[in-house]
Amino acid sequence: MRHLSLRDAGLMREVERLVRRIRDRELRGKVRDLLRNPEVILEGDRLPLEECPGGSYVHHSYPGGLLQHTVSVARIALLLCDLVEEIYGGSVDRDTVLAGALLHDLMKCYVYKVEGEGFASTPLGERIDHLTLLVAEMYRRGFPLEVIHAVVAHHGDNSPLPPRTLEALIVYIADYTDAELSRKVLRAAEGLVRRATREVPGRLSAEEALRILKVKEREGWEGVRRLLEGRER
Repeated sequence: MRHLSLRDAGLMREVERLVRRIRDRELRGKVRDLLRNPEVILEGDRLPLEECPGGSYVHHSYPGGLLQHTVSVARIALLLCDLVEEIYGGSVDRDTVLAGALLHDLMKCYVYKVEGEGFASTPLGERIDHLTLLVAEMYRRGFPLEVIHAVVAHHGDNSPLPPRTLEALIVYIADYTDAELSRKVLRAAEGLVRRATREVPGRLSAEEALRILKVKEREGWEGVRRLLEGRER
């Protein structure tokens, strides 16, 4: 098991702080219980939240990526709630938004496994996707329909159903925004590594990718090469 870093410990505390912002006591308890104990009545190993990636390649594809993505999506979603209410004069059920944002990708811990230096699908993940697993478990645990819909619809038009509530739309936009931010940063950094070294880059974390982009901006190709040489030592 990967040692919990100071960053991840801080993110775990942030998840708990966000859970406490759910005002409805019953919903808050259900969200907390599912986050702490996402057991399903199916055979399959599970990665801890702090070790699971947000994806095998596309976005947050490194240990702890799912934890980062979860916190980021929840915080972006809350900012969108502020905009809807303060700029557009709308009304948002923040409990539904927060619950959906915190839970939307949780079952990725069942569908990914460590394989070599990266991640691959588990036997369970090859047969059932993370969204289906989560929706089934939320239904079994008696979550409100509106929260389940926010999870069902978090892939937008590529979901089983597109967002049909404002709350589901906010969760989708927050998820898409954070996933795209990660994807663009990781692919850009990988491209710089490939050009600087003429080699296929290994797995990069978000912090490493952002550092590479900043060094290229400030110090050019020589700076990137120096950074990569130091990383390999």
